[in-house]
Amino acid sequence: MDPLYAFVFLGLFSPGPNVILLTASGARFGFRATLPHVAGVVLGVGVVAGLTGLGIGALVAAAPAVQLGLKLAAALWIGWMAISLWRSSAKGMADADARPFSVTQGALFQAVNAKLWAVALAAASGYGAGLAPSAEGVRLAMAFSGLNLFVCLFWSLAGSLLALLLTTPNAWRLFARIMAAGLGASGAMVFL
Repeated sequence: MDPLYAFVFLGLFSPGPNVILLTASGARFGFRATLPHVAGVVLGVGVVAGLTGLGIGALVAAAPAVQLGLKLAAALWIGWMAISLWRSSAKGMADADARPFSVTQGALFQAVNAKLWAVALAAASGYGAGLAPSAEGVRLAMAFSGLNLFVCLFWSLAGSLLALLLTTPNAWRLFARIMAAGLGASGAMVFL
């Protein structure tokens, strides 16, 4: 088996912004309502990985100003999401206008997901197959999207099952604040 798959799986399965957001969304909105978010993440992850295979990731890594801009955008967006999650109310209580990410929102978030860029750059540089850039881009896009589909479904389902335990406003508040703190920490880690 190609070691790329184990590396990508571990990189995507480990806690980071997508894992935290999908778990929280599954708990708050349910598994089915979180599926558009899952689809967006899977699509966006494939695009980022494909672009890295094409060499765009190397260009981003070589441009400190672009890197800083992406890091700032990521930290701000993740911070905003963490604050929103911290302030959120329990499932079915208040926040009538709250809803899970759409396909577009899930996909666009990947452009500033620093953890994803780091995993994709490491995969492209450490597990290349010596293919032409276009073929390498397709290879990485398929590996990342295919594995990430299962990762996203797992965390969304885990969140929806966890909701069975979140039966009081205090239980939900504790869960949301733990998820928000993890999300905030992942935003701060963008600069490490």
